Amino acid sequence: MKIVFATHNPHKLEEVQAVLGSAFTLVTPDQLGVTEEIPEDQTTLEGNALQKARYLYRRCGTDCFADDTGLEVEALNGAPGVYSARYAGPEKRSADNIALLLERLHGKANRKARFRTVIALIFHGEEYLFEGKVEGQIIDVLQGSSGFGYDPVFVPDGYTTTFAQMSADQKNAISHRGRAVAALVAFLHDRHADL
Repeated sequence: MKIVFATHNPHKLEEVQAVLGSAFTLVTPDQLGVTEEIPEDQTTLEGNALQKARYLYRRCGTDCFADDTGLEVEALNGAPGVYSARYAGPEKRSADNIALLLERLHGKANRKARFRTVIALIFHGEEYLFEGKVEGQIIDVLQGSSGFGYDPVFVPDGYTTTFAQMSADQKNAISHRGRAVAALVAFLHDRHADL
């Protein structure tokens, strides 16, 4: 079964396809001629995910889904949250975002954080939301070279390594995006069986 994923991010595409498995084939907006930046200017993860999915659905008229992910840091009142990708500016540079995060956490004892992903699916014209989250801690020194975004400074609870030190399979098994995609997959398999 083919389904459109509203992303231009190859890392996200790889992660989500790995969790989806072989029963589904992801199609990108680029493959359907949607090469422009998909708007995401809402103030919540749910709002952004829905905005992107609705935009793609209007452009392509086919089943699709979009996600939005945020890192929510307790000592920063939930920041960067919905602004995680552009925390240090519109250039969306991970190194700058991490540097700003560590600067704002400097001297703070509370390092609790969580990653949260919301997926908005439009399936047969109906809208559905799925969420995944993982609790953890922010460390001071970048560790690991896998993954992307804030992965080198995020250690999930119950682990001693960052997401960036884990293999893709290890990370997908416990990550916020992996959990949200697992909920999406369960829904799609269930509905696919009913069709």
